[in-house]
Amino acid sequence: MRIRAITVRNFKSLLDVRLELAKFTCLIGLNGAGKSTVLQSTDFLAAMVRGGVKDWLDKRRWKSSDLRCRLAAKRTSEFVVEVVSRNGKPVGTWMAHFSSSTGRCTSESLELPDGTLTVTGENLQITREATSYSTSIGFNYEGSVLSALKDKLLTPKMIEFRDMILGVESLELLTPERLRERTRTAAGTLGHGGRNLSAYVAELPDEKLKRLLAQLRRVYPELRSVASRSLRSGWKQLMAIETFGSTTLRTESRHLNDGMLRLIAILAELMSERRVVLFDEIENGLNPELIEFVMERLVRAAQQVLVTTHSPMILNYLDDEVARKGVLYLYRTAKGATQAIPFFSIPSMAEKLQFMGPGEVFVDTNLLHLADEIAALESKGDSGVPASQR
Repeated sequence: MRIRAITVRNFKSLLDVRLELAKFTCLIGLNGAGKSTVLQSTDFLAAMVRGGVKDWLDKRRWKSSDLRCRLAAKRTSEFVVEVVSRNGKPVGTWMAHFSSSTGRCTSESLELPDGTLTVTGENLQITREATSYSTSIGFNYEGSVLSALKDKLLTPKMIEFRDMILGVESLELLTPERLRERTRTAAGTLGHGGRNLSAYVAELPDEKLKRLLAQLRRVYPELRSVASRSLRSGWKQLMAIETFGSTTLRTESRHLNDGMLRLIAILAELMSERRVVLFDEIENGLNPELIEFVMERLVRAAQQVLVTTHSPMILNYLDDEVARKGVLYLYRTAKGATQAIPFFSIPSMAEKLQFMGPGEVFVDTNLLHLADEIAALESKGDSGVPASQR
C-alpha cells in the first residue's frame, strides 16, 4: 500500500490542492510557492494519526491557528488520502476534517476493501464483513481517532493504512546544528531536524551499520568507521574514523563537515522501516559530486520519497519517465493559493523534454513567465485547478 494522492484544503497556503504522488516525487517552483508547506501538511497527517498534534506544533513553535489558510474563513482543515496497492490498483480513501480549536478531527471516514470506519461528531461506527460496530466516543484523543483505537477493533487493511501513515518521517528541517547534537535515545526516529542522529546510529543493528559504512565509503574511501560512542549519563556522540596514509583521524560530530552529516542521515533514513520519507531542499550541504549518488538511492529506495529542490542538477539525474511521473511544479494562483501541476504535462515543457534532459528543461525555463502558459491551460480547464481557485 502506498499513497496515490493527497488533497489538502485550508492548511496555510494550501487552500484547495490535490497532489498526485509517484513512488518518487520531486516538488519544484519559485520561493514561496508552497513546497515546504506540502511537506508540512504530509507530516501533519502522521501527527494526527499518531495523536501527537500538540507536540508537532510545539516543535515548530506554532499555534493551532497558524495551520489555517488566511484565504479561507473556515476553521477546519480538510485532508483526503487516496491509497493504492503496490501495482497501482486503487485500495481506498481516508478523509478527515481537523478542527484547530479542538485539536482533533471532527469527522473522519476510512473506506477500504475489508471495512469502513466513520466518525461523525462523538459517534464512531466500524463496519467489517457482515458486522457493524457503533458507539459513542467516550475517550479523549488528539488528531485522528485512529490514534486511540486498539488493533482488535480494526480490520487488517485499516491497520496497514494506519501503520503506513505512522511510517511518514519528515526531515524537512534537517540542519547541521541539530545533526551534531548529542542525544540519549532515538526511539526509532531521526527526530526533529535530525537531532537524534547520534543515538539513531548507535541503535542501528550491526548489519545495517555495516551497510551504512559500505555506502559511505563509496564517496568517502578514507572512512574506516562511523559509529556513536557512549558518554556519561547515557549521552551518545557520533564519531567518524578516517585513515590517510599512516595517519588515523577520529572526528567528533561537532567537527564533521555538513555534507557528511547530511549524507549519513539520508542513508540511515533510507535503511529504516519508514514507509514515506520527506526531504526539503535535498541538495543542501551536498557537493555536486554527491548529488548523483544520493539521487540514485532516493529513486531506488524501498520507501515512497517526496523531496523539494531548487537545483536543476537534481532533475538531470532523473530518467525522463521518472521525471514525467514525479516532478510537480508548484505555483501560486492569482488569488494566492498554492496549486500543483505535473511539470512535464505543460505543453512547452513536454516538447523540450524530447530534446533536453529534465534539468536542462528547468534551466531553459523562465518560471516567472510559465504562469502565463498555465493560465492559458486553466482557461481551457486543462490544468486540473478548481475553477474557484483560479
